[in-house]
Amino acid sequence: MRWLVLLLALAPLPATAAVLAAARTLPAGTVITAADLRAIDGDRPGLSDPSEAIGLQTRITIHEGRPLQASLLQAPRLIARNQIHPLVFQRGALRIVTEARTLSDGAAGDVIRVMNLESRATISAVVQPDGSLLAMK
Repeated sequence: MRWLVLLLALAPLPATAAVLAAARTLPAGTVITAADLRAIDGDRPGLSDPSEAIGLQTRITIHEGRPLQASLLQAPRLIARNQIHPLVFQRGALRIVTEARTLSDGAAGDVIRVMNLESRATISAVVQPDGSLLAMK
């Protein structure tokens, strides 16, 4: 019996590291702030650096205490489906601005489909960091 106690006392414990978890229940689409995060000790995988999560948007609802993983987060959506936005077509000095209806959600840099409201043509456009749309050439 003594050997068992001695053996258990000398056995290495599993390593635990601080990971980030949700400080409150975060609904899908929430943009993460520092107040939404807390550090927990655990052996479950997850993000450990707050800068990897702050400013990103949740893909699904993350319940309080659940470790944050990169697969649960995405770049914030700047464009929502079925909104009307200015669409810019630019080639050289020619610049045409019209309105278009978005056919999908999009984050900065995403290529999305939009419908030109004047011609009813469906084209691809790139979501710009400021939320505007730039028609692809």
